Amino acid sequence: MEIEVVEGDITQQDVDAVVNAANRRMRGGGGVDGAIHAAGGPEILADCVRRFPQGLATGDAGWTTAGLMPARWVIHVVGPNRNAGETDRSLLTSCYRRALEVADGLGARSIAFPLVSAGVYGWPKEDAVDAALETLRATPTSVELARMVAFGRPAYELIAARLG
Repeated sequence: MEIEVVEGDITQQDVDAVVNAANRRMRGGGGVDGAIHAAGGPEILADCVRRFPQGLATGDAGWTTAGLMPARWVIHVVGPNRNAGETDRSLLTSCYRRALEVADGLGARSIAFPLVSAGVYGWPKEDAVDAALETLRATPTSVELARMVAFGRPAYELIAARLG
């Protein structure tokens, strides 16, 4: 699998699936979650309500339509909220592993990831990048392209440096 980094808006990525850093309720939120729901339209929330009536566990992943976005699917992952005391790194790496498993189940060949848990959830950015790249490199998958979408130049430079 090729791993690349771009600076930009995850909602505008022309890939099979975009990954949403969601919360456990699966009813929309702020940050990446809010942007994806806004760009994709009400179909995403309706699909979340249908597919995830009880929400989704931290570290897990599930999919919905991408609504009006260029992607076909949204793969929602629930990252650990470090600011709320969730410090188990395996919950963070599970988000990336489970997203790839869901992508494989859908037949997705290209997927765009945000930096999960590194925003308002407070995971240290350097370790968030390392967790993402280590997991993407180690997980067997049929996905051909994993694109890390950096929000802002500092995040882009950090990911690019770690990607080598």
